[in-house]
Amino acid sequence: MSENAHTLNIPGLRMTKQRKEVYRVLMENRDHPTAAEVYERVKKSTPGISLATVYNCLETLVEHHAVRQVNFERESSRYCPNLSEHGHFHDEATGTILDVQFKKGVQLSDFLDLPEGAQINNLDITLRGTLPQN
Repeated sequence: MSENAHTLNIPGLRMTKQRKEVYRVLMENRDHPTAAEVYERVKKSTPGISLATVYNCLETLVEHHAVRQVNFERESSRYCPNLSEHGHFHDEATGTILDVQFKKGVQLSDFLDLPEGAQINNLDITLRGTLPQN
């Protein structure tokens, strides 16, 4: 993948070398890593980076809506580069977390009995189960 494939241009966000590398790592696998997992991956290409710097980069990317911070019960926060409305499937056997896209044309009101006039500002759906083993 070319270096420019993971370029991020958000007004007001100064992309430092460390932020670029953290963002690249998130975009590379899209597997919802924890901050500690991001740190382990980033330090391979940026050996001098600290865990605190990775946390700061992640916080900045979340604040600027470049990635989402997602939480699954009492586990460590994970980071998701998919900014479209979607849910997550958490495979309890392997810990794998996959994005689950909504089918085109389906509205939340098609399967949820929402209060009259309710406005949804944030959607956080997590499905838990197991994936078939190959």
